[in-house]
Amino acid sequence: MGTTGRGPAAHGPVGVDNRTEKGSSVLRRTLAGLRLTGTSAVTGAAASALVVGVILGRAPVFLTGGGVLLLLVLIGFVTGRRSPGPDAPPLTRTALARIEDLRATGGETADVPVEFRLTVAPEPADGRPAYRVVIDQHVNLVDIPAYRPGGIAVVEYRPDEPWDVRIVTRPTPEWSRRAEEAEIDSAPASTLVENPGLGEGSWCVLVLFAFLAGAALVVLLFRGELFTSDDAAGPASKQPSVTSSASASVSRTFTTSTTVSGPSSSLLVLGRMRETATELAARSGTSDVTGITVQERRMEIRGDGSRPPGGTMHVQTLPYELFPALVREARTTLGVRTPESWRIDVAPDPDAWQGVGPRVRVTVTGEEGAAHLDADATGRIVERRPVSGAG
Repeated sequence: MGTTGRGPAAHGPVGVDNRTEKGSSVLRRTLAGLRLTGTSAVTGAAASALVVGVILGRAPVFLTGGGVLLLLVLIGFVTGRRSPGPDAPPLTRTALARIEDLRATGGETADVPVEFRLTVAPEPADGRPAYRVVIDQHVNLVDIPAYRPGGIAVVEYRPDEPWDVRIVTRPTPEWSRRAEEAEIDSAPASTLVENPGLGEGSWCVLVLFAFLAGAALVVLLFRGELFTSDDAAGPASKQPSVTSSASASVSRTFTTSTTVSGPSSSLLVLGRMRETATELAARSGTSDVTGITVQERRMEIRGDGSRPPGGTMHVQTLPYELFPALVREARTTLGVRTPESWRIDVAPDPDAWQGVGPRVRVTVTGEEGAAHLDADATGRIVERRPVSGAG
C-alpha cells in the first residue's frame, strides 16, 4: 500500500546521498553547458578572424582563424568517435505513481504527446518521500484508455534527477500486480520538483550570444584598419564619398566642383560647407576665387587669375556658418510654399568701391516660381525679392 508519508527514512543516509547525487548531476550539466558556450565563443572569434584576414589581406590573421577552426573540427571528430568509456549508465529505479491529471498536447500521429501530472511514491528503501512531477511522454492511441486520473502507473525515475520520470508502458507482471493493488495519496503541490538547470532554449540563446561576442571581439581588435580608408588623412575625412571635376584653360581661369553623396551629405550640415570649400581651394591651388555656387549636395568655385584683387574673394573669409540660416529664411518668408530646390551664389560685389565686400544671394525655387534674398558678407539681409516680384 503506497502512501505519501515515508517517515524518518526520508532523512536517513540514503536521502543525503540522493541530494549529493542531485547536486553532482546539476553541476555536470552546468559544466557541460559552459564548455559548449566557451567553444561557441572561440568558434565565433575564429570565423571572424578568417573574414577579417581576407578583407585586410593579413595572412597571419587568416591563418590563425583557419587553424583554430580546423582544430575545433578535429577535436569534434575525435570526440565523436571516442568510445563512451567506463562511466556507468545513469541509475534508474522503479516505483509507483498516482496519475493526478493528464491531457493530450497533440494528436496528428499514432503516438500522442501527453502531459502527465504525477505523484511519484519511491520505495521506502530509496529514502525519498513522495513528490509531484510534471512530465511529457508519447503514448500510443491504443494505450491511452489505460491511463486515467486517480489511476496507478509504474514509472522509472533517477534518484539524482527526480524530475526525470518515465512511465513504463509494459511493466513486469510483478509491478503490474503491485500497481493494481496499490493506493497512493496525492502529494502536496509544494513537493513539485522541476529541472533546476537552464532549459534548452536558454542554452541556445547563451551559445548564440557567445558566438556573436567572440566574432565582435575580433572585429573590435581590428576596427581601426577595417573602418579607416586610405583617404582619411586629410581634413575632409569626415565627409561622405566625394566626386569632383575640374577644368582649366591655357589662361588663368578655372572651375572646380565637388558633389557629395551618402548619408547626411547635405552641405547645410554645420561645418560641411567650410570643409568642402577648403578642399576645393586646395585642389585648385588658390584661395582667391571669383565666384562660389552651393546647392544641396554640390559646391563649385570659379577663379580668374587676371582679375585684380578687388575682383576676387578669399574662400576662408566667407560666413559659411550663417548660410544655413539664410536658406531657412528664404524657404519660409519669400512666398514659396513648397520649395523644391535652393542655391547660394557668392560673388564679389559689383559696387566693391563701396567697401561692402562679397554679395550672397540665396535663390529658392518652387511651383510658384523663383524668389531670392541678398545678404552682405556678414550674413545681414539687405534685399528680399518674393516670388510675386520675381522677374
